[in-house]
Amino acid sequence: MLDLNLIRENPDLVRTALQNRQMDVSPVDEILRLDEKRRSLLTQVEALKAERNAVSKEIGRSKEAATRETKIAAMREVGDRISALDKEVADVEAELHAITSAIPNIPDERTPVGTSEEENVVLRTTGQLPEFDFEPKPHWDLGPALGILDFERGTKITGSRFYVLKGPGARLQRALIAFMLDLHIRQGYTEQYLPFMVRTATVFGAGQLPKFADNLYKDHEEDLYFVPTAEVPLTGLHMDEILEEAQLPLFYTAYTPCFRREKMSAGRDVRGIKRGHQFDKVEMYMYTKPEDSDTLLEKMREDAEATCSALGFTYRVKQLCTGDLGFNSAITYDIEVWAAGCNEWLEVSSVSNVRDFQARRANIKYRPSDGGKARFVHTLNGSGLGLPRTLIAILENNQQADGSVVVPEVLRPWMGGVEVIK
Repeated sequence: MLDLNLIRENPDLVRTALQNRQMDVSPVDEILRLDEKRRSLLTQVEALKAERNAVSKEIGRSKEAATRETKIAAMREVGDRISALDKEVADVEAELHAITSAIPNIPDERTPVGTSEEENVVLRTTGQLPEFDFEPKPHWDLGPALGILDFERGTKITGSRFYVLKGPGARLQRALIAFMLDLHIRQGYTEQYLPFMVRTATVFGAGQLPKFADNLYKDHEEDLYFVPTAEVPLTGLHMDEILEEAQLPLFYTAYTPCFRREKMSAGRDVRGIKRGHQFDKVEMYMYTKPEDSDTLLEKMREDAEATCSALGFTYRVKQLCTGDLGFNSAITYDIEVWAAGCNEWLEVSSVSNVRDFQARRANIKYRPSDGGKARFVHTLNGSGLGLPRTLIAILENNQQADGSVVVPEVLRPWMGGVEVIK
């Protein structure tokens, strides 16, 4: 959430940010109007309270009963007026909060201005595209032929966009999760095992509400949401806390299944297992001092790239433009791996610095060691990596002419030494 003082004092900055994100700028004017109304109401309330306090002292000093009764009656009317104004203030503040919470983060000055994903900038490509002396199969053909991917039973059990991984396919998925968690631990992250359901306040604090309400699965009786990403409970770990400066930075990693109501459309982007309502992901997350967050963004990007390199992927790093930037993010790198069967680049990680945007929503601060006023932390998040696209790339890039798939060497310890899936 943006600082209301920032919107009040520099509304043109926020308008420009919204324009660059291809969004309507009118909420800024509405915020300014409501903020002015709120301050006017508060001035009236304070004046009436001051009047009531002064008259109360006069009543205490008054010797004449009639005079006291007259003033007491008048103060009852003042009290009623104060109550009415307090309710009006609360209503205005609720409306102001609702509008402000729907304003996205301000893009970093390094974020290129663009209208859509077509204007994202490829920073570099690492590795060469794999070459085959046969026509490589896409995973939606390769997996069923190997007996490790079953679309029909997934649909039978639950519905469209669900699937079953079987035998070595399920083991390969589990191996990837274990490998990535262990790698991130070696990179300096502390593993967390988190609840897969969280409260509304936690989802709001992470910036998923109100914008993404239609994409979340909710238990309305218990006021719990299934997590759309481990970023949400990782934000919630220190919600409403004041950390000590010496504790920072904090590096966390976690595996969770993720649940999202994907808005499906026809086309190749939804074929196979690239998009589903349930998927697995390993997350990296950081809490840091503001002055350190830009440096740590580069560390997180390097850590995600190291995962791609260890798995033998050809990958590229893109910087998202303002028109494709996530709601919370000020600056984002996407990492995409090549999938030979799909014949396309698949995003497996988005690494973002959200600055103090989540910390303001979740009320997460740190106390400077010099004893100064508590400050909001900066938070960063990134996939390390997201499944099943990582699984897709392994299957498609490591397939052989006979339809088998070679298991990357780094995964074999978790595969019981299995080198080839046949």
